[in-house]
Amino acid sequence: MHSPISHPAAVEVLRLADNDEAAIRALLARYDLSLQRVESGAAIPGSFWGDEEAGIIGHTVYARDDTPLHSLLHEAGHLIVLPPERRGAVHTDATDSIEEEDATCYLQIVLADELPGVGRARLMSDMDAWGYSFRLGSTRAWFEQDAENARRWLIEHQLLNTEGQLR
Repeated sequence: MHSPISHPAAVEVLRLADNDEAAIRALLARYDLSLQRVESGAAIPGSFWGDEEAGIIGHTVYARDDTPLHSLLHEAGHLIVLPPERRGAVHTDATDSIEEEDATCYLQIVLADELPGVGRARLMSDMDAWGYSFRLGSTRAWFEQDAENARRWLIEHQLLNTEGQLR
């Protein structure tokens, strides 16, 4: 289980502006999701945490140039783990279970492998820098040693194959 904590404003993590937007859009489109860019300094619609954190409403992920990539992938993951018929009702808060939250954290790491120049190692490092908190002390330790329930959930819901790769 993770819980975000307060992070310094100058934390250096990959952000939307640092990444291949076309690759992000293509990844989201695989799950019938879209990315809506928000003007610099404007409030991000559907953001649970506020500030530069990504937001979700329906089938759309909202982000600014300064939105951390891990936040964008996490919020997209929330929509991906939901059945398509439930996505339309989502506004800001997409999960009501620990199982879905764990699956979302696991999925955001796997999704990072689909983006050029990102990958799971960098995303896990960014998650740690941002302040994600896991029982075993780091995102990597959780992912490799304590996330079997999340992995199994994603396999059972046909989002990963039995090798742990995206379907």
